[in-house]
Amino acid sequence: MMRYGTDHNLSGPVPVHASARRTGPFFGAIDLGTNNCRLMIAAGTPNGFRVVDSFNRSVRLGEGLRASGRLAEESMKRALDALRICAERMKQWPLVHVRAVATEACRQAANGREFLARVQHETGLTIDIITAREEAELALESCSPLFRQPEHKPVRADRGVLFDIGGGSTEIAWVRIDPERQTQTLIGTTSVPVGVITLQEMFGEGHGPSYETMVSHVQEYLKGFENVHRIRREVTLGKTRLIGTSGTVTTLAGVALSLPRYNRAAIDGLTLPGPSMVDAIGSLRDLSHEELADHPCVGAERMKFVLPGCAIFEAIHRLWPVEDVTIADRGLRDGMLLRMARDHGQRSGKGRSTTSRHATPRSRGPFGTYATI
Repeated sequence: MMRYGTDHNLSGPVPVHASARRTGPFFGAIDLGTNNCRLMIAAGTPNGFRVVDSFNRSVRLGEGLRASGRLAEESMKRALDALRICAERMKQWPLVHVRAVATEACRQAANGREFLARVQHETGLTIDIITAREEAELALESCSPLFRQPEHKPVRADRGVLFDIGGGSTEIAWVRIDPERQTQTLIGTTSVPVGVITLQEMFGEGHGPSYETMVSHVQEYLKGFENVHRIRREVTLGKTRLIGTSGTVTTLAGVALSLPRYNRAAIDGLTLPGPSMVDAIGSLRDLSHEELADHPCVGAERMKFVLPGCAIFEAIHRLWPVEDVTIADRGLRDGMLLRMARDHGQRSGKGRSTTSRHATPRSRGPFGTYATI
């Protein structure tokens, strides 16, 4: 049986299991980021949604943006090629609602809106540029279940830091946790204007002394948010969760677990000791260019961005040294799908609640992951 629910870098149509066609309604979500273009299609269920198809391609839309202030023609072509595939994939499903968003690259580029008008003309897709705050809100919605108290922790956390390392920026959310009601409230957010592409273009790939320069550079941006919210003081009380969602943290988890290849089911929702993540960074820093390209959790396509991502993670963890780090292989698409499924349920009179809830991180359906409302 064809397995769905994980990201496959495929350019052709995906076979659809007959039983999937009988479920619904169906929703589609596209996240056009600075580094990647991602699609997820899900079927609504009584409890939320089930992923039936997904697509992920590195397009490096923000490549060269820092120097020129504009999206480069080659970068736009790569993104358009991926978006055409997304549009064709969505035609395979009777979608009742679609949302497509663009983030930092299109926010910053002088020709960002012009590019999205071109996308609409050439593919028919309407893509909205979202604010950094909405980006953080969508990430928080998708990661909500991961704030639940680990069974081995006797002290209940009442605060959380959620970070999302992107290609052009890093989003940080400072969250109040209600452990009794299992809800989260956004206290504050910040968008740090450094991501894996921007750091790589500024300092190189992170081998040698440039790595620590990267860490220091990122920490300078974090100090303002720390001065406002005094997060480090809360961390010392031992009641703060640290949750990361990005290719960087999932890669580090794969390295820490010595996985022979990346496995989402083994990583999403996993909590690892902070020192294990730092040790994984050390392992990657010891590898040559060729060894990074050959590494099963890195690969040639991401080789030059992995250490800049590690530097961003290490800057965050040094400033806010939470004992354990929770890994999330989920993000904006999941948040958008949760909202669409909930709103559809409310309009049709089937919604159970106006407050978003989620299934346990490891719950899986016959085609992919579950997220419930």
